[in-house]
Amino acid sequence: MNGVSLLGDMLQIIAERGRRFLSLSGKEEVGAGGVEAICETLLSSHGEASGMALAETILDRWSRFDKEQRRDFMVMLLERFGPDAARLDKAIDGYRELRTPQALLELHSAAEPRRQELIRRLNLAPNGIATLVRMRENLLAMKSAQRDLDAVDADFAHLFGSWFNRGFLVLRPISWSTPADILEKIIRYEAVHQIDGWDELRRRLAPDDRRCFAFFHPQLVDEPLIFVEVALTRSTPAAIADVLREDRAAIAAAEATTAVFYSISNCQQGLRGISFGNFLIKQVVEDLRRELPNLDTFVTLSPAPGFAQWLARERQAEASDAIDDTDRAVLAALDDEDWLSVPAATTAVQPALTAAAAWYFLRARNAQGKPVDPVARFHLGNGARLERINFLADKSASGMRQAHGLMVNYLYKLDDIETNHEAFSGRGEVVAAQGIRRLLRADRPQRALAVLRAPPRERPVGAKTAAGKGTRELT
Repeated sequence: MNGVSLLGDMLQIIAERGRRFLSLSGKEEVGAGGVEAICETLLSSHGEASGMALAETILDRWSRFDKEQRRDFMVMLLERFGPDAARLDKAIDGYRELRTPQALLELHSAAEPRRQELIRRLNLAPNGIATLVRMRENLLAMKSAQRDLDAVDADFAHLFGSWFNRGFLVLRPISWSTPADILEKIIRYEAVHQIDGWDELRRRLAPDDRRCFAFFHPQLVDEPLIFVEVALTRSTPAAIADVLREDRAAIAAAEATTAVFYSISNCQQGLRGISFGNFLIKQVVEDLRRELPNLDTFVTLSPAPGFAQWLARERQAEASDAIDDTDRAVLAALDDEDWLSVPAATTAVQPALTAAAAWYFLRARNAQGKPVDPVARFHLGNGARLERINFLADKSASGMRQAHGLMVNYLYKLDDIETNHEAFSGRGEVVAAQGIRRLLRADRPQRALAVLRAPPRERPVGAKTAAGKGTRELT
């Protein structure tokens, strides 16, 4: 880190000298129109010091822009820094006439938008890459209202894919002795299971049977890009409470046979779509195997963030391949916010909900023909196997809202990872345990419907009806 800091200081000195040489005070007009001329100068600059100074000036002004000025800046990149149209037309004609490697190279070069080279040069500025990541975060928020900015985002994503490839990333363990500024970011960036303060963070990092790893970039030494939390256990957990409850009994790491990846969090919104997770899991598996040879099972305990919305659509549809009328009657219990407190309801719902979940993971597809669940796409694409569906595994407010409490185990069986990956990527096949596939063939839950229709005396006193009609005394 000291070496990186020293390099940053040297770059800052060079940039300041360039600013003085160019007489850039940083106090000139700060609107997008005023920056355009400096961007043009940066593209034509050949001096290292002047280039760094120009890049720093542009990024400094961007950081002081308001929301509207930042939008104008992106529109400027779109409209004023695209490909050179005359050069591109000439290159197209040249390639049509002479289909030579040289003509193809010229066509490739002419088709590249000038803003790609501009973004490369902006990265010359001290802390340039951090500002560019924030810039893309803003751009992603703008795209929903202005879809033509997709072209600008494609250029950022193209460059980030190179700058943040696996060869540049550094895997570092996160422990209770990690500097506090990084630990604060772990608390803030946790996206799956909220960390409620320092005491809970300590419970996740300090015990011998807990691990955490993060990827860092050499130019973002104090900013984790993605991190994974790992529980070392003797078996595969079926509920997140088994992993996170405060009164759990810790074990010695050497006694563990199973590594459970229970939370993976991307930290930088500006790097959305840049894949780190597959490399992270594979690297962590290798590191854990070297440290703890007794580990023979590597499994996740994963959320199903889109399941509740998907199921709501299937229940409302006039016809559904995933559920039938019997399922609809049983799953009506989910409309009662207190259904968890009614044993008859939970008993009835379980077979219908898990059968629907099996369809969701094995058969439901998005417009691109991929599984609709984003977490499933990630793990299946990495070569994992869909191993087990866990009913009421996460009873937190977010867990119930996203998936009616459902969680999933994906198994990373090392000998099968490549075969599973090829099956998913090449044929779109979801590799799943037989227990999950059998759920699709199971009889519809007629018995579950009978439980819901049981006489009132069989239900708890004071419980709400499954249809959510209100509370009444049952005797």
